[in-house]
Amino acid sequence: MEYVASLSGVEVDYARGRALGPVDLTLAPGEIVALVGPSGCGKSTALRLLAGLEAPTRGSVTRAAGKGETSVVFQSHTLAPWLAARDNVALPLELAGVGKREALASADEALRKVGLGQALTARPAQLSGGMAMRAALARALVTRPLLLLLDEPFAALDEITRRALADDVLALADELRPAVVFVTHNVEEAVYMARRVVVMTPGPGRIAGEVAIDGPLVRPPDFRSTEAFRAAVEMVSGLLARATERAA
Repeated sequence: MEYVASLSGVEVDYARGRALGPVDLTLAPGEIVALVGPSGCGKSTALRLLAGLEAPTRGSVTRAAGKGETSVVFQSHTLAPWLAARDNVALPLELAGVGKREALASADEALRKVGLGQALTARPAQLSGGMAMRAALARALVTRPLLLLLDEPFAALDEITRRALADDVLALADELRPAVVFVTHNVEEAVYMARRVVVMTPGPGRIAGEVAIDGPLVRPPDFRSTEAFRAAVEMVSGLLARATERAA
């Protein structure tokens, strides 16, 4: 089977001790995987390994190679404050050698897809938190990456905005088909967003188990009230509770 990225027997040690592993994880094209676990379990460390921002102490990381093949959205939007939204979104393309005019045209299209077609020239300070995160998402997707990594991107947003952005991400993922890894502390958000929820133990993080989520990728309006959704939430919560108890 073809994989976009994988972690094979990875372990990460810091001066304070083991932070992660051993962990094995594979990501198929178009697959959405959520990582959940308590604070300090290594979720963000695993994401940094997949992004190529950090190397494992032991084990191996395989991921999509080449410029623009991997994109990351962090909890903070990390937009350049001196640039307009369209220039922020065009930046990855320009850095990859795309001409200015073509890059801006692609940026404008990406911003329209996330509902910011009327804010092309706005600077980050002029955008609400939700709008800034939409711009960051447009920037991540403008290169049409094979792998999209989302590190708690909705954590600082209100519940209504979180839910709207979750639906936006799923619609864009359905259209563009990247493999997606979504890190969150929120079990219901993980079940809503993912095809597969991977539960991690308290640090040093290992995989305690995983739950497959049934249903269409673009969730129907009543998805959160369905029996399948509630059952999956309970399964993930149970795995998380047992993993935490064993580590206590």
